[in-house]
Amino acid sequence: MRPYSSLTAVAYLVGPALILVSHLGALLILITGLSWGAFVWMVGLYLVRMLATTGIYHRLLTHKSYQAPQFVLWIGSLVAASAGQMGPSWWKAHHMSHHRYADGDRDPHSPLSFRQKLGGFYWSQGGWLLSDQFFPAKLPRDVEQDVVLKVIDRLHFVPLVALGAISYWLGGLEYLGAFFLSTTLLFHGVQTVNSLCHLVGEQPFATDDASRNNKLVALLTLGEGWHNLHHAFQASSRHGITLRAGEVVYLPDPTFSFIKLLEFLGLAAKLRLPTESELQQRARDSSGQPLAALVATDVSTACTDSLRV
Repeated sequence: MRPYSSLTAVAYLVGPALILVSHLGALLILITGLSWGAFVWMVGLYLVRMLATTGIYHRLLTHKSYQAPQFVLWIGSLVAASAGQMGPSWWKAHHMSHHRYADGDRDPHSPLSFRQKLGGFYWSQGGWLLSDQFFPAKLPRDVEQDVVLKVIDRLHFVPLVALGAISYWLGGLEYLGAFFLSTTLLFHGVQTVNSLCHLVGEQPFATDDASRNNKLVALLTLGEGWHNLHHAFQASSRHGITLRAGEVVYLPDPTFSFIKLLEFLGLAAKLRLPTESELQQRARDSSGQPLAALVATDVSTACTDSLRV
């Protein structure tokens, strides 16, 4: 039995329905074309909503990799919901399950654990949303105790619909088509972290899963594609870090730059980062084996908040 009402389950089902509508709505651009204004609108919506997903939903809400005023979390969650990324409780619940059971049978969207059933890439790229895996088994207690976040979670579809209406008001069907295309591209960009980042890329850090650093995904997701680092140090506010010839190398990470901007503005504090010695201790040797006894407690433990029973 799910720890939330049937009404909540119905509200959750609106999410994938709207994503399917976005896929169809993106075809509008074949009729209207894209002016420069509509193109800028599409790209702007992609970048802003991707940052809300990566910088707020992921690194702040779920992993607590930095601290921020509550209104930053609320506004960021509204923007992330307008991306079609569902609500904060739903999002955090699934992502915590992903880390707890990474690439095992209970991982909700691993391309490996479901390879034999539905095909790994299809499953992790979105097929799991059309299965019973879509409904989280538990909801995160900290999110559920925040009234504002709980309302955003249950009405997650309202910001998305409102943004579509604003797009139409600004430029008619052309801007609406740009909105749909932006939402569709963003959806698949986020899903590539689930799929490609567990199939293709480098593994400089030792983890007990198949997480990988993937340059293409890092570009599409503003730094989230440095996924092997993230699985090694889940609470790190910077994902763009790797090792080359035993030396720590820092990689482009626009989401981390966004967090640093928030810090400069006095809206973020206590950014969590692994030390260089911790990074080197998690290195793999040339055969892919860890150089030290790993899977020890590190900064990653911040994502293991208790869940509501």
